[in-house]
Amino acid sequence: MRISAAFIIIFLVSSLFSGAQEFHGGVSAGVVGSQVAGDGYSGFHKGGLYAGGYVSLDVSKRSAFQLEITYFMKGSQENPKEKNGYTNYLFRINYIEIPVLYQFKIGRFIIESGPSAGILTSYYETDANGYEISDESGYNKPARLTLQINAGLRFFITKKFGADFRTNNSLLNLRSENTTGDVWRLWTYGQFNDSLVLSFFYQFK
Repeated sequence: MRISAAFIIIFLVSSLFSGAQEFHGGVSAGVVGSQVAGDGYSGFHKGGLYAGGYVSLDVSKRSAFQLEITYFMKGSQENPKEKNGYTNYLFRINYIEIPVLYQFKIGRFIIESGPSAGILTSYYETDANGYEISDESGYNKPARLTLQINAGLRFFITKKFGADFRTNNSLLNLRSENTTGDVWRLWTYGQFNDSLVLSFFYQFK
């Protein structure tokens, strides 16, 4: 219900502002490939979905700021193979993210970057044998809030429709506490979500 409400709000706000000269609104959806740096399972093997809406404000002919609300499926996955000892690990972690991006326009191309805050909505995790890890086990749970940095390239295929390729990388430890196998990122040790996103968007104006 909270996810549906967020999508309704962003749709109404973007529809409202899309009538103003300097504002644009739209919706987007796509696919995600993700990994968790520091968990010992390298590679963008976990697939997921990405969907949301946005409102952007043109501040010059080449520059704009964009506010988004997105539903983001991330995590890590290792399928059983002989070379990994038949490890069968799955970590699904889902967020509502709110990115604030600066965009620089070059013709039909837009270079974009900026931070995003993430709110945990749900997660599911197994051990290396494929058995679910319960909340009562005392296992290190994901943190409720996260901070990411985003960078990407957007391209208008038509005046209203286009594609967006983006990276999304955690700046804060995704766990509530540090764990064995942590890596260093900027100012802290921890485990971090790294994601690649390919999405398509439709802009109302």
